[in-house]
Amino acid sequence: MFPANRRETKLNIKLLRGSNSVCVNMAAAQAAKLERTVVVYGVPDGLLQDDVMADILIIHFQRAKNKGGDVEDIVYPTPTKGVAYVIFDEEQVAQNILKGEHRLMDKRLHRDYPLKVLPYGKSIFTCVTCVLNLSCFGKKCSVEDLVEDLKKNITNLIFGTLQSNGQIMVQGPFSAISVLQKILFLQMKHFISKGKTKIKERLRDFRPNPSLGNGSLSLQSGERCAQNTSKEGIILALDTDIYHYMKKFKAKLYYDSLKRCGVTSYESVNGEVTTIFLDNDKTTSDSSRLEYAKTLIEGVAAQLHGTLRKERLSQENSSRAERRELECMCEALRLKYPDILVIPYSTHIDIIGSSLDTYEFVQQVNKMTRNCPPKPLK
Repeated sequence: MFPANRRETKLNIKLLRGSNSVCVNMAAAQAAKLERTVVVYGVPDGLLQDDVMADILIIHFQRAKNKGGDVEDIVYPTPTKGVAYVIFDEEQVAQNILKGEHRLMDKRLHRDYPLKVLPYGKSIFTCVTCVLNLSCFGKKCSVEDLVEDLKKNITNLIFGTLQSNGQIMVQGPFSAISVLQKILFLQMKHFISKGKTKIKERLRDFRPNPSLGNGSLSLQSGERCAQNTSKEGIILALDTDIYHYMKKFKAKLYYDSLKRCGVTSYESVNGEVTTIFLDNDKTTSDSSRLEYAKTLIEGVAAQLHGTLRKERLSQENSSRAERRELECMCEALRLKYPDILVIPYSTHIDIIGSSLDTYEFVQQVNKMTRNCPPKPLK
């Protein structure tokens, strides 16, 4: 999961398909390393050179007053801004680090920064960064007080500074982001149920802000969201990568489950979080069917969450032709790895699948890239 060199993002582990001993040894080594690894959220991004920030983090986690110890390696920067992975020499040090509160302080920083430290999960989906738009609450409640309450109740999230337009950046584990979204939707339904029509109108008019990029998360997604929020529907949130994989490889199970329960769904993909709105179709008004459909979907998502892994192929500083060539390589390899999901973006390509398949897939891509002859200069 972690590169040997913190500047290097390509995988250096050689795997042979069908070699059980290699797979077992890899899994054992990987499990042992994960026990010694923590995920650090809230690292100030863009203030210093990456190697300088990495050194500051190492110093922090080696200090005895922070319950630290020897650091074997650090992975920073990572594909997610503000996140670092710290690997300790001993598992006990990692456990001690998790028990304390952390504020990053250094003379090279203008101020101290609160950090959230959590164990590295067995699944790949460790962190989500999103921007919440709380402007829809308007004057119906104090947005500042709402944010403070959220900070107290969801302690494993990092909250940024609340902007004048009602937007605030939030970062942390997907499970905590999901809880946050559910709390805010319940708050919104509470206002609407009391006849707050102005909020309802603002919900209809709101559209996600495209300038926020992949990290945007709105509480509203147009008229469908407003209409379903005002009914006795159910809302659930999924990691977007999980959602895409489920719709690609579990589509029949997904739609058959909804049909069997007499439930319709509306999906809203906003960056790293996808919101699904469930409502009874015209044949029934039984709320227990909604709960059952929600349980089925969450069960499939949980199974995928525990088994999938993701690797990222960077395309930054690549020409359009080079990006297209890499995408074609990935599409060709998918014939060999039919259970792999390839999601191309402008700056990278995400490879999602089982642990073994993703390792092998990326190795094959790296090999093909190295073997490609350089194109002649025109």
